[in-house]
Amino acid sequence: MRPQFRVAVALLYSGVAIATTTPKVVDTKQDVTYVGLERNGIEVFLNIPYGQGTGGANRFKPPKPYVAAAGSTIEAKSYGPSCPQQLGDWAAPISLGNVTDVSEDCLNLNVARPKGACAGDQLPVMVYIHGGSFWAGDNHDPTILPDGMILESEKNGLPIIHVALNYRLGFFGFAQSDALESEGSENAGLRDQRLAIEWVRDNIGNFGGDGNKITIFGQSSGGLSIGMQIMAYGGSKPVPFQQGICQSQALEPGITGNFTIDAMRLLANHVGCNTTDLHSAETVACLRDFDTQTLLSASLDTYAADIAHNIGDIWLPVVDGDFLPAAPSQLIRDHRFADVTTMIGWCDEDVTIFTDTAITTPADTSAFISSYVPGVTPANIEHLLSLYPVSDFTANPALTPLSSEFFRAARIFRDILMTCQPMWYGEHIAAAGNDVYLYNWNQTILDPVLESITNVTGFGPIHTSEFAYIFGNLSHYDINGYPFNPAPEDYELRDRGSRSWSTFASVGKPGLEGRDTFQGIGKAFPSGGDEVYVFVAGGPHEGLSAIDGPGSTEVLRKQKLRERCEFINSPEIIEQLGY
Repeated sequence: MRPQFRVAVALLYSGVAIATTTPKVVDTKQDVTYVGLERNGIEVFLNIPYGQGTGGANRFKPPKPYVAAAGSTIEAKSYGPSCPQQLGDWAAPISLGNVTDVSEDCLNLNVARPKGACAGDQLPVMVYIHGGSFWAGDNHDPTILPDGMILESEKNGLPIIHVALNYRLGFFGFAQSDALESEGSENAGLRDQRLAIEWVRDNIGNFGGDGNKITIFGQSSGGLSIGMQIMAYGGSKPVPFQQGICQSQALEPGITGNFTIDAMRLLANHVGCNTTDLHSAETVACLRDFDTQTLLSASLDTYAADIAHNIGDIWLPVVDGDFLPAAPSQLIRDHRFADVTTMIGWCDEDVTIFTDTAITTPADTSAFISSYVPGVTPANIEHLLSLYPVSDFTANPALTPLSSEFFRAARIFRDILMTCQPMWYGEHIAAAGNDVYLYNWNQTILDPVLESITNVTGFGPIHTSEFAYIFGNLSHYDINGYPFNPAPEDYELRDRGSRSWSTFASVGKPGLEGRDTFQGIGKAFPSGGDEVYVFVAGGPHEGLSAIDGPGSTEVLRKQKLRERCEFINSPEIIEQLGY
């Protein structure tokens, strides 16, 4: 990125407007004007409210739409507040943001479009749902800024509009109790997302988008959010989108477990609200009486993020009989989900960054995995471990201090969370008659950054490795003095990776002949057989590969996904994983 472009990104992230023109959008039906700004050759409209404040009496409740007054002007030139979370930075290089302003009045979104786009252009729309363990994050972290993606889509000849949304997090977005269920107030964060997508459907035409051509996409808990939106209401209601991309998650163990109710109990006890019954209406009323900061502090004080607490994913969606009418696995088996074209994928070493680097022995691996999935019986843990012999994971001491057992544990962890469950979900989406594409992201610029932070090398393509490429700008990571030396192949993957994502939004397939996109990509589950195909994105062996058999490449074949995932996705293990 040019130096002045980096300065623009840094200043804009801090909320300072850098404008050369003043784009305006007029909603003639509602008589509302949006005034945005130009940056980096695109136009953005920031902090557009889609929902009312969620504090006080509205806390935990389904969001209420924000309706701007007729004749009003919304100055959409600086970012709005993030939803309540810890201030400061969080988990670099997975996130590079610095949260400075939080509020329960946080239901806002940002629209980015090609310069000169206008009503009637009918451009495809990509709606991004950020990750962060349902605990942190917002719609303007530097790693997910869409400027490069918009510009690459234009160069590709298939321009798109991008929208990024905030939604309630942690205790504020995923509080759980019988009383909340009875008033329809569980899964508030997911309901926020749904309202935002509906806002896009109903209003994006004013900005030049097509409200009937929406792709929702997200990574980590954002990917889980996409999975939940696809199965929302058991598929009984029309969805306000047509396609979805689940990046490094689509499901999660523990949704039907106790992580969230345990966290709820700790917090209620901490503030003195659990005097009668955690599930009572009195407890909910007590929690609604507190100010935001008191509850946020209590949430931070009672938070746990070790492997025994789901690496921090303790505030999870819940089966509430409404938004999630049954366990996700049951909804999937029954094909109670929307008919949408879907792309699902993971990073090659997705969770090495979350795996205990002290693991060196088989006992360490067994203890780590057993802590992660406490509902899986010892006998099944033993069988799971047997599917991953340490001989399959030979670490090179000349390249990394990490042990072979470390990589063994990380691969089991990855397959449970990031690979096998999403593949199973995708298989059912395809069986219902929808196109599904799978990918394995196999390139990263984050290794030297991680080395500078941890003094450890060899993590590989970790969680979020695709961000630098799909959002079209590697130089978002050229900050804080981190090592930054992308190779020519990184810039090449940036171009075709970003264009493949926006191409998917435009044509329903992440690649087109004659364009600088992924080539040779095909459906993951072609009809008439049991073959499974995964596109390896980046690295020295990019291309479509079967997971085994004659059409497989070494990079996929050595992962032994068929036998490993057949066990992880068996009914008994799904039940024990708790989703």
